[in-house]
Amino acid sequence: MIRETAAKSSSGWLMMFLLPALILLALYGLVQSIRIESAPWIITSAVAISVFSIMLGGFFVVEPNQATVLMMFGTYKGSERRTGLWWVNPFMSKKKVTLRVRNFECNKLKVNDHDGNPIEIGAVVVWKVVDSAEAIFQVDNYDNFVHVQTEAALRNLATGHPYDAHNDGQMSLRGNTAEVAELLKKEVQARLEKAGVEVLEARISHLAYAPEIASAMLRRQQASAVIAARSKIVEGAVSMVQMALEELSKRSVVQLDEERKAAMVSNLLVVLCSEHETHPVVNTGSLYQ
Repeated sequence: MIRETAAKSSSGWLMMFLLPALILLALYGLVQSIRIESAPWIITSAVAISVFSIMLGGFFVVEPNQATVLMMFGTYKGSERRTGLWWVNPFMSKKKVTLRVRNFECNKLKVNDHDGNPIEIGAVVVWKVVDSAEAIFQVDNYDNFVHVQTEAALRNLATGHPYDAHNDGQMSLRGNTAEVAELLKKEVQARLEKAGVEVLEARISHLAYAPEIASAMLRRQQASAVIAARSKIVEGAVSMVQMALEELSKRSVVQLDEERKAAMVSNLLVVLCSEHETHPVVNTGSLYQ
């Protein structure tokens, strides 16, 4: 694998003053050679002017958070990360690579989760290039490589976990957002390592059931919520009935046999667990009538 190395660039400011001076000197020599009609000096001056003019093509500028990859006839000659004006062999090709932090929003993908339910999922990935040589030489197009591999990692993550957890301790896409984001970051980073890319953050930006099952899943969630609420109500009602019976017995307010206790428990549970408002019935007769 080709790793990034520092390029051996010369200061562009020095060459900016030196090359124009050499070109002016060669022009002066050419004029004097023409004046004295010296053919060898005319050819020499013309060649010097051409060479110095070609050397002007060796200038390049490096901006902050940018690297310039240098190649000489297909051979990697290093990367220049230092900001400023630089000069190298004019026959070297130069390719700029931005090292700035970039973000990519993956389009909504339609996949099946671990339970086989079709869902829609999207993600946002924050990344940057950390090795300019790998980004240029290891992959064909590192920007497109990031997009494709992110989608592949997101699909793999979605198929490996359910949308909702149905068992205690099971990781789900909706219930464990922090853990899922960390898993997504690690998987994307593993795929982009070879391209010289570092993933700074990866998070789920969109998560929903597919439209064809959204209504059915909504009813399922509503039913689960109703069951959970009913369980709490029944649990509280039983505790209240138990407390009422214990207090009645403790204070000797009334003595009830088992049959009357059962009737009282039944009535209290109906009152406490009913969805509708209950209407009291006043018994003016004996307790046993």
